[in-house]
Amino acid sequence: MAFDGITLSCLVSEWKDRLVGGRITKISQPEPDELILTVKCDETHILQLSSNASLPLACLRPDTKQAPLTAPAFCMLLRKHLGSARILDIEQPDLERVVKFKLQHLNELGDTCVKYLIVELMGKHSNIIFCDEDYTILDSIKRVSSFMSSVREVLPGRNWFIPKTDGKRSVLNGTFDDLGAVLSAHPAPVATALYQSFTGLSPVIANELCCRAGIDSGVPASELSEDGLRTLNEMLMWLRAKVQNRDFTPTVYRKDGMPVEFSPLPLRTFSDYPEYTGETYASMSEVVLSFYREKDTQTRMRSRSAELRKTVQSAIERTAKKLDLQRKQLSDTEKKDTYRIYGELLTTYGYSAEPGAKSFTCTNYYDGNEIKIPLDPTLTVLENAKRYFDRYAKLRRTSQALVEHLAASEAELNHLETVKESLAFAENEADLNQIRAELTECGYLKFHKESGGKKPKQAKSRPFHYVTADGFDLYVGKNNYQNDELTFQLANGGDWWFHAKGIPGSHVVLRTGGREVPDSLFAVAGSLAAYYSSGRNAGGKIEIDYLQRKNVKKPNGAKPGFVVYYTNYSLVATPGIDPSLREVNE
Repeated sequence: MAFDGITLSCLVSEWKDRLVGGRITKISQPEPDELILTVKCDETHILQLSSNASLPLACLRPDTKQAPLTAPAFCMLLRKHLGSARILDIEQPDLERVVKFKLQHLNELGDTCVKYLIVELMGKHSNIIFCDEDYTILDSIKRVSSFMSSVREVLPGRNWFIPKTDGKRSVLNGTFDDLGAVLSAHPAPVATALYQSFTGLSPVIANELCCRAGIDSGVPASELSEDGLRTLNEMLMWLRAKVQNRDFTPTVYRKDGMPVEFSPLPLRTFSDYPEYTGETYASMSEVVLSFYREKDTQTRMRSRSAELRKTVQSAIERTAKKLDLQRKQLSDTEKKDTYRIYGELLTTYGYSAEPGAKSFTCTNYYDGNEIKIPLDPTLTVLENAKRYFDRYAKLRRTSQALVEHLAASEAELNHLETVKESLAFAENEADLNQIRAELTECGYLKFHKESGGKKPKQAKSRPFHYVTADGFDLYVGKNNYQNDELTFQLANGGDWWFHAKGIPGSHVVLRTGGREVPDSLFAVAGSLAAYYSSGRNAGGKIEIDYLQRKNVKKPNGAKPGFVVYYTNYSLVATPGIDPSLREVNE
C-alpha cells in the first residue's frame, strides 16, 4: 500500500499522544536519507523518519539503529539547533503526505526560538527539511536544485511550501454536493477519479470506498447514477468522521502467511475473501514497522551490494563466454581421430596411390567401408601421411588441454553462482564483508591495504540458526566461508549435512548432540536446504542430498564452499521454513 495521507493521519494522532511535550535527547542519521530521534516524555520513544525514494516511512520503533562514527553535516546541524528541543505540536496539513514538527529550543544567547522539522513522504520526492520559524529552509537531508526540479527548489535560504496538488480537494473540508461534477472532470474509472480528486487517498482506500458503496470501481466516473453518487458521498463522510474522530483500526492483511497489504482502516476488499486474513495491531507504527522492515532491509542491502553484484555478474558473463568458446574449440578437435585414420591408411595402402593424385580411395579396415582421403598433389603419400599425423597430434594436445580448462571454467562458474546466491542471503554489512573477502581471495577484487593504524574491528557475520521444538539446532551458511566453517569446524562427524542436489545453495547442518533424530526432522531440514538454494523460487520441489558430516570431504586447493561426497541419501522437499522452527539471533 502507498504511504498515503490516511495512514499518515493515523500515525500523527499516535505521535500527538506520545511525543508532544517531550524533549529530543538524541539525534542520529544511520542512513544518508534517514533520521532517528530519541524523544523523552513520560517515557522514552524512538522516532524513525526515512525519506528513502523506494520506501519512505515514518513510525515509532522499539529500538534504535547503529549510527555511523562520524555524523553527516545535516545531522550535526540538527544537533546544534535541536539538542534538548521540546516538541510543541505535530501537524499534518489537509491530509497531505507532509508532517510538520513544531520545535522550541534555546539559541546561543539563551532566547527561546521556534524551528520546524518537516517530513515529506512523497515517493521519489520524499525529503526531510529543517526550517526556521518563518519557513525559510536552513537545510535538508536531500538538496534539490532547479536543475533537478522545475516545481520547487529545496536549498538553504529558499522558502518552504507544499507544491500545488492540481486542484485536489481535501476530504476533511466542505461538502460533497458537487461530487458528480468533480468526478466527471476525470474521464477515468471511479476509483482512479477519487484518488486523483482528493488529497490523502490512495488507490487502496479509493477501491475500499467503492466497495462499501456497492459500486464497481472500474466503471467510468461519468456514468455513475444518482444513487451511486449519493452512496459514495456517504462513504466520503464516513471516511471524514473516521479521520476526525481518530477512529482507526491498524490492520495487516496476509495471504498464505505473507503480508500483502496494510491499512489504518478495516478493508472489505480483503476481509470479504477467505484467502486473506487480517491481523489488527495496537498502533499504526507497529503495522508500518513490521510491514516495511523486511522490504527496507532488502532495498538497502541491495543498494550496498550493488558493486559486488556487478563484479560477480561481470565475472559470470566473462566465464560463461570463455566456457562457450572452449566448448566450441573442443568440438573442433573431434576431427583428430579422422586425421589419425587417414595417416594410418596412407601408411598402409599408400604404395598403390598414383603420384600427383588429389585423393586416394581405399578400404577402412576399422569398419570395412571405402574411404576417400584428400591429398596434397605436391607432396608424396608418406608426406601426406605425416601431415595428417601432425594434425592429429596437435588436436590431441589441444583436446587434452581443453578438457582441463573446461573443468576449471565449469568449477569457476559454479563457484561464482554460489557467490551470487550468497548475496541474496546477506543481511548486514558483516555478511557483505565476508563475500568481499572471498572475492578478493579469489582474485575478482583488488586487495586494498589499510592505510595507517590498526584495522577497525568489524562485526562478525553469523550463520542462520534455528531451533526445533525438540531442542535440535539447525545451522545454515549464508556464504561459502560460513559453509566451510559449519561443515568442517562446527559440525561433528555424527551430525547430519544437507544440500540441494546439483544447484548452488547453503550447507545446512543438523546437530544431533548424540541423540536420535526423528524422521520428521529430516524433512524440516530438507525444506530449509531447498529454501536456501537457487531453486527456491522455481515453483516446485527440489531434490536434497543428505548424509552424515563425516562422509563430506573437501579436496585440497578447492574453492571455498566446495565439497565432495560419494555416498548419500536423497529426499524431495518443498522450499520453506517450517513454522515450528524458532530463529535465534546470536
